[in-house]
Amino acid sequence: MTKNHVAFLFFSFAVGFVLFSMLLLFLRKRRCCSCDVCKAYVSSSWAAEFDNLCDWYAHLLRESPTGTIHIHVLGNTVTANPANVEYMLRTRFDNFPKGKPFSALLGDLLGQGIFNVDGDAWRFQRKMASLALGSVAVRSYAFGIVAGEIGRGLLPLLSSIADRGDGAVVDLQDVFRRFAFDTICKISFGLDRGYLELPMPMSEFAAAFDTASRLSARRGTATAPLIWKLKRLLNIGSERELKRTIRMINVLAEEVIRQRRKLGFASSHDLLSRFMGSVVDDDDKYIRDIVISFLLAGRDAVASGLSSFFLLLSRHQNVAKAMREEIAGVTKANGADVVSYEQLKEMHYVHAAIYESMRLFPPVQFDSKFCLEDDVLPDGTFVSRNTRVTYHPYAMGRMDSIWGPDCDEFRPGRWLRGGVFTPESLFKYPVFQAGQRVCLGKELALMEMKTVIVSVVSKFDVEVLPGGRPLKFVPGLTATINGGLPARVCRPKI
Repeated sequence: MTKNHVAFLFFSFAVGFVLFSMLLLFLRKRRCCSCDVCKAYVSSSWAAEFDNLCDWYAHLLRESPTGTIHIHVLGNTVTANPANVEYMLRTRFDNFPKGKPFSALLGDLLGQGIFNVDGDAWRFQRKMASLALGSVAVRSYAFGIVAGEIGRGLLPLLSSIADRGDGAVVDLQDVFRRFAFDTICKISFGLDRGYLELPMPMSEFAAAFDTASRLSARRGTATAPLIWKLKRLLNIGSERELKRTIRMINVLAEEVIRQRRKLGFASSHDLLSRFMGSVVDDDDKYIRDIVISFLLAGRDAVASGLSSFFLLLSRHQNVAKAMREEIAGVTKANGADVVSYEQLKEMHYVHAAIYESMRLFPPVQFDSKFCLEDDVLPDGTFVSRNTRVTYHPYAMGRMDSIWGPDCDEFRPGRWLRGGVFTPESLFKYPVFQAGQRVCLGKELALMEMKTVIVSVVSKFDVEVLPGGRPLKFVPGLTATINGGLPARVCRPKI
């Protein structure tokens, strides 16, 4: 037997011993539970009655006297109780950080971006983003970009489809994702898509981003985290695919950074230039994480919100009619492709319809924190240290204890008082989070969605095709409709 054979056998034995030891550790620490909820989760028997995991959670939370449930096999306490949400996000904020376990789940994709960190790193990024997003100049700059993309890209595309008159079908979800990517590139990076010198079509990068989001989210649903960690160590299966897609995403991020440096950033209004003009310009990994965070928020969340809105609007023509009446009253039929920023502020019914849509279909369906020290939630639920605690905006939008017996109905009027939009507490409606982590890009996202919606609704009828299948979401960090959103676009009937 040669020395190479001996070395190979020794290496194989060592690897086998390590894997065996880790398996024993896993078996000793694995959470076991025979309750009905955990059995249904592990066996996926919930799928016999519910099309989506979020719908099953919503059902369980409605049935719970406290609006809180436990998924023991996940070590996860899930709540739809506004008092608990306020306690986590404001009252005891320091005891419910993202936490290292959560950061590990998304660390390969999001790195040290603002959505995945706590402490000083989070405070610094939030301060920088707050200074930028709170600027009147930046908001005006962003509105100009959104209006330009609508006038030069979105409306001509939809017009060409509507004028064909042959019943052509378009995937609106895909249209909105491409539109949101173009706008976020300009608002956040100050770059036009044409500036990017990439080795493959943008569609492949978009697919890689979707796959990375789905596989990263899948880690959080695993009853045995050791399994995905082993797969990552051995570079096999889904973890190998995740690593491949992240490499592609890194190519995109690196090109964005390269072009931003090439064009300069000292006098630019875009968000990335403001970060790069600070102390982080020489840290490419850190800037990469910021780029990915902007893409996640700017492309996926906005496109998700727009897709869900037109899905609901297609089912409620009375809402579309009321919106057109308000838009016509505000603009007085001036014929402009895109309304002004000031006119948008006058459209209270449109604003209410957007909020109502996201109540039922929030772009981010749930959000998790980790409890640092033993605690007791306001509803009396004990939470032990290192426990994952999840608040569930999707389920909260379906709680009659919060919204009344008509909580399942799409009714924009619930947000109006005397015809004026009146928001509810963010702890009842944590679509944009709440407390110290409330979304800094909230106003920017609402402006973009509102501008698109007003421009499209005033010029087109959108008919989302039923397709004969239930609405299903692709597992991921944001809500994506499985199979897209096929629709017909035509001119409004006079």
